[in-house]
Amino acid sequence: MKALVLSGGAGTRLRPITHTSAKQLVPVANKPILFYGLEAIADAGITDVAIVVGDTENEIRQAVGDGSGFGLDVTYLRQEAPLGLAHAVLIARDFLGDDDFVMFLGDIFVFGGISDSVDEFRKERPDAQLLLTRVANPSVFGIAELDDMGRLLRLEEKPEQPRSDLAMAGVYLFSPAIHEAVRAIGPSPRGELEITDALQWLLERDRDVRTTVITGYWKDTGNAADILDVNRRVLDLIEYRVDGDVDENSEIVGRVHIDAGAVIRGSRIVGPAIIGPGTLVEDSYIGPSTSIAQDCVIRNSEIEFSIILRESAFHGVRRVERSLVGRNVRVSVGPRVPVAHRLVIGDHGRVEFSS
Repeated sequence: MKALVLSGGAGTRLRPITHTSAKQLVPVANKPILFYGLEAIADAGITDVAIVVGDTENEIRQAVGDGSGFGLDVTYLRQEAPLGLAHAVLIARDFLGDDDFVMFLGDIFVFGGISDSVDEFRKERPDAQLLLTRVANPSVFGIAELDDMGRLLRLEEKPEQPRSDLAMAGVYLFSPAIHEAVRAIGPSPRGELEITDALQWLLERDRDVRTTVITGYWKDTGNAADILDVNRRVLDLIEYRVDGDVDENSEIVGRVHIDAGAVIRGSRIVGPAIIGPGTLVEDSYIGPSTSIAQDCVIRNSEIEFSIILRESAFHGVRRVERSLVGRNVRVSVGPRVPVAHRLVIGDHGRVEFSS
């Protein structure tokens, strides 16, 4: 069995972070979202993986390499434009051959992995099996309608009036039957080859298309709020570990992970939280559900329930919470008089002031 991981796409909902970084590489608990998916694939016993990439190909290649760090053998396939999930299957035809495969979206998080679903597929071998999850906003997802016995009736992509709240969760298991389906369909009104349409094509021809409803935690990390929630969930599982340099004037409370090379001076850190290597935290407070990446400087500041990417600095800032801060950012306190805000903000940015 092989795996097809989709890591293209512009990540428009995460701008301005994704103007300069692949959305699949935005970290939670100081590890890119994409890595959790690759680890789940390896845990399921799959080693032969193709990653479909777009404009952020170089960044994805640099982060993942040949896959050996995950116990995988990774091939890269270039998708010249975001033409749909079914189009990704089309361009991967030579790689996939006649093998069964799992298709995994690189920006989703499935708590507990996919091993059980892969084992079930290998045992039963339907034509297709898709994971579903209940969502509060079904009109922005591909939606599945089931009958009273839990059998799949129909699928619809981003319906204006959804027939259910069961969304396709971004994990699909396929037999080679999917190749006929993706060749048979045409572009949707969005101009894309929709995997929803390919699955519906199989369903209408009485092929064996099954579903599994996820009962655990799942998240599409398409926006900052969802990434912060995933970060909180992952940090809840970390164990206390202090490999960095913490002075006697600092207080470490709860499950805190401080990497080797980090320096903590005169600060209070309350877990769950993680501090990356090379980071300095001085005379500051770091609160729960916070991830601070490598080579950051936090001085005289308070940060809680936030993700701070590498090489960023905070000086004299109180208080920051529920924030996603990019790489090499500088946040400081400006002059109090005259009262004014001085801003440098990327395209599609969002800023909130208390007054």
